[in-house]
Amino acid sequence: MIEYITLSQAEIDAIRLSLKVAFWAILSSLPPAIATAWLLARCHFWGKSVLNSIIHLPLVLPPVVIGYLLLTTMGRNGVIGKFLSDWFGFSFSFSWHGAALASAIVTFPLVVRAIRLAIESIDIKLEQAARTLGASALRTFFTVTLPLASPGILAGVILGFARSLGEFGATITFVSNIPEVTRTIPLAMYSFIETPNAEGAAARLCFIAIIISLISLLISEWLAKRTQAKLGRE
Repeated sequence: MIEYITLSQAEIDAIRLSLKVAFWAILSSLPPAIATAWLLARCHFWGKSVLNSIIHLPLVLPPVVIGYLLLTTMGRNGVIGKFLSDWFGFSFSFSWHGAALASAIVTFPLVVRAIRLAIESIDIKLEQAARTLGASALRTFFTVTLPLASPGILAGVILGFARSLGEFGATITFVSNIPEVTRTIPLAMYSFIETPNAEGAAARLCFIAIIISLISLLISEWLAKRTQAKLGRE
């Protein structure tokens, strides 16, 4: 019974790495996600539908395709990856940075969609009123749009974080399955499933992944309701 409760060092490393990758994936993708969501929600321009389709493409593409595209562009011999390696000595390949990049791309459409819906739900007359009172477009965005859209931003962040924890296909294709380096919870589960007599470890990680994701969603719901109540009082 004890062996089914006690986590091995490999399992702890996978959990720690998953949280680290998910955190940096969301942190790095949030600013462009907010900007993209605002662009889609408030601007009208030629090719908007095409841009929207491209942004949401990771939702329908096989994750392995995303991983392959990252490998050919951001890998050591890729167009961008070779430049980064030669000039800055930095590489996404076979590192947790690459895992975070893969997770950020896969989760980006989910974050954008949640924030876009939040911005579209804001009465545009409130923004127009701020502009007529002398506020600049940038000040209006930070003092009116962002606070009112905060529940959607929060929902997008938590949803993206939970999705990052489950990213598998793009990660294993781009950065492989390296213990303590790129082996997140899904990759560790895959390794344990393929290893004889390691079913217990896979089951433990499965349970932990479910708990972390469930807690993330519950926190998102609680914070969103609290934020909406606060905005309503104001």
